[in-house]
Amino acid sequence: MPKSILSAVSVVDDGDGEGVRYLEEAVSEAQRSSGIILSQEVVKISLDMEEEEAKQQFCSVLFGGVAVVVDVTAGGWNYARLTSDAHGVPYLRLQISIYQWMAATDQLLQSRNATDAALIFGSETQLDQALFYLVEGSVVRVIVLAGIEDDTTATLTKMRPAPSYYVILGTTPQLTDLFLKAGSKGLVTRDSRWTLVATDHNTDLFQLQLLKDTTGVTVVVPNQDVCCGVRNIPLTSVCQCTNLEIPREVIRNGIQTVVKVLKSEGSNVNGVCDNPPSSSSSSSPLLSTQSFYSTLQSELRGWDGADWDEEKKQIVPRLKFDIKAVNNTSQGQQVIVGTWTTQGSLSLNPDYQQSPIRRYFKIGTIMAPPWVSLKPGVTHLNNGSPDDYDGYCVALAARLSQIMKFDYDFVFPADGQYGARQKNGSWNGLIADLANGVTDMILAPLTMTSEREEVIDFVAPYFDQSGISIVIRKRQREENLFKFMQVLRAEVWFSIVAALVVTGVMIWLLDKFSPYSAQNNATLYPPNCRRFTLKESFWFALTSFTPQGGGEAPKALSGRTLVAAYWLFVVLMLATFTANLAAFLTVERMQSQIQSLEALARQAKINFTTTSSTSVYEYFDNMAKAEEELFRVWKELTLNSTSDQSKYRVWDYPIKEQYTHILQVIQDSQPVQMASQGFHRVLENKKGEFAFIHDASEIRYQVYQDCLLTEVGEPFAEQPYAIAVQQGSHLQDEISRTILELQKDRYFEALTAQFWNASARGTCPNDSDSEGITLQSLGGVFIATLIGLALAMVALAAEVLYYKRGPSTTAIVTDINSISSKKKALKLSTEKGQVARINVTPVY
Repeated sequence: MPKSILSAVSVVDDGDGEGVRYLEEAVSEAQRSSGIILSQEVVKISLDMEEEEAKQQFCSVLFGGVAVVVDVTAGGWNYARLTSDAHGVPYLRLQISIYQWMAATDQLLQSRNATDAALIFGSETQLDQALFYLVEGSVVRVIVLAGIEDDTTATLTKMRPAPSYYVILGTTPQLTDLFLKAGSKGLVTRDSRWTLVATDHNTDLFQLQLLKDTTGVTVVVPNQDVCCGVRNIPLTSVCQCTNLEIPREVIRNGIQTVVKVLKSEGSNVNGVCDNPPSSSSSSSPLLSTQSFYSTLQSELRGWDGADWDEEKKQIVPRLKFDIKAVNNTSQGQQVIVGTWTTQGSLSLNPDYQQSPIRRYFKIGTIMAPPWVSLKPGVTHLNNGSPDDYDGYCVALAARLSQIMKFDYDFVFPADGQYGARQKNGSWNGLIADLANGVTDMILAPLTMTSEREEVIDFVAPYFDQSGISIVIRKRQREENLFKFMQVLRAEVWFSIVAALVVTGVMIWLLDKFSPYSAQNNATLYPPNCRRFTLKESFWFALTSFTPQGGGEAPKALSGRTLVAAYWLFVVLMLATFTANLAAFLTVERMQSQIQSLEALARQAKINFTTTSSTSVYEYFDNMAKAEEELFRVWKELTLNSTSDQSKYRVWDYPIKEQYTHILQVIQDSQPVQMASQGFHRVLENKKGEFAFIHDASEIRYQVYQDCLLTEVGEPFAEQPYAIAVQQGSHLQDEISRTILELQKDRYFEALTAQFWNASARGTCPNDSDSEGITLQSLGGVFIATLIGLALAMVALAAEVLYYKRGPSTTAIVTDINSISSKKKALKLSTEKGQVARINVTPVY
């Protein structure tokens, strides 16, 4: 009876020469033992190449008839599986990749709370196979490298954050060679954790003395029982594990099992890829393969070293790995850490405890009090040590480090900017450092914007609704004791003095030459009437400015007419001075009329600016662009000839263009590079005619620190602050969970109260409108009084001195023109027995 001829399609990864060789050996051995002829067609696929050529080759073989499709690729060829199922051709995979080695390594790293690791493979084939496991969703952030060369070493040293764990996966000779290279290039340190994963059973040949300079290395090796299992030898037998190649044994025994099934159930099935048979036919493709899979599972029950994965139609070798820790001693003492099996996954030894290794991150931040500032005594930024800084973000970083167990340093951007998109599409500042891997996260007053989320990821906000605000300097009062003199201009004061002098002189002249004055016609007036000498005239003119008036007025009509006119002048000047003095002192106490962004945009007296390359500048830039776009749309609506154009035709543009004006003023005033420069420009302008538009939280902090600053209006454009990480970073979920826990504990409320505290600046002078007039404003009045007192004392001294040096008797001066009348009055008074009164005028 002629032997049956069956056709098989073997799918392998392009470049997997060992897989092709193992398949050829297994098919030849199966043909000899089964007595059937198995024609094998090998189809190679590659991730880097188009699949069309492989598909055409597969369909060509299928057209001629195929009994089974065997897939030994690392990730499985989905096209071959779907096409085989559609035509009723049995399909199965043989897992010969390092998938289970990767699973054991990944679970071991997770058990140690590792979040980042460097995976170094002995060959490119192993690296390609590992990628299929990693893309399925390993939570550990890894960098994969094939071997250790100069370029890979540079990659590892630049990796941020630096790997906490290193893994070498390969055969024993590869492990030895790669570990020696790692040590020679400075990668093996006492603080690093190395895991050596062997794919063979020759680990006894590993040179344990290589581990003497490390804190300990973990070794993952296949268990001795795997030798018998994958070879399909009873476990009671003695198995020789030296030079065992697990992929070869899996393929050999897998093909043997398949051939056994084909011998009883197999037949070639012809098909056309473009025209699969209908599933409603009597011979359904699904029903035609069920018997094959049932028989296959029965055969696999006799193979203790393999399991059947129904979902993936895959034969999985049943592996077991021993995990051992090798101490850094010359004897290389080994301690059992645990085991990993295909069925039960990782099982750790409860008696073994490994000291945890702390992760290390570089945190990008920026100097911006109260978020980050230098401690007293520190004057430079060369050292990123957290001990040199203080602030809200510094305290938060320390808290996160304590909870998440990591070490860190601060990294400041070279340009000192938060980060904005440049014209060429690149970014600067903190955003560029994070996107380029210079830092691992950003912990700064960084707002969440859609543009930034295109290149980085944000975690849960830690500071809600900061917004934008305006700060100006309070108008500083001029310290002038003679401020009351500034109510009137100098020419007015000179005019008043001139009027006083002229009036005094005119009163003296009128009283001297008027025939009806008291001194020229004494008989018409009571005795002792006031004689307006030049001295008395000036005194009268001066005292007329006082509420009690100038005293007795001239008697002549001409003098009284002059005095009446002078009094009218005095009343008007006093009223004018009083009104202007009140208004002058009131205006001095008035606060700025700018109480909102709209009011700031409408006026032209106060200039303003903001910081460049920040979300604040970006806000005004975007709003200005929006106004331009709205104007363009409105112009099209009003100017286009449409049936409803009358709805949009208006005389005035209905939208304010305030942001375009604001952006223009900012550009003319030159945006500052740092917030400290903006606050300095505000304080420089003592008249309060310069405003700084900046982050509301920083402005509020500066107002709490400096009595000269005041916040204008309410914050606007409120947005939260959040920590930023690299896109796809494993830190995103971890930090978000930590932030939420801190919010539950009300940690951020206490931290905010610590830095935003109005009591920090002490007691400020009362600047309210109800404040009275200060001594500095009217002190000159008191000084003038004191000067008058001093002059009076000088005059008194002069009088005393003159009196002591003058004649001893007083001269009696009588009016010559009234001598005769006085004699008659004296005689008449004597006769009547009266006492005469004689005017005696002392002459000095």
